[in-house]
Amino acid sequence: MKDIVEKIKEEYEYFIVNANAQMEKGNKAAGARARKAALELMQDFKTFRKESVEASK
Repeated sequence: MKDIVEKIKEEYEYFIVNANAQMEKGNKAAGARARKAALELMQDFKTFRKESVEASK
């Protein structure tokens, strides 16, 4: 479960960098990268939830 938490942390940092670039500089490519990172985060959160439920049993 530590691996998925570390992956979420890295993906979130990547998302923040690109989201800020889109908002502050109007960088359209950064917006696309941020949206892709958001999709990855959603999948990672689902994986974390699944692993967390299994670990608590």
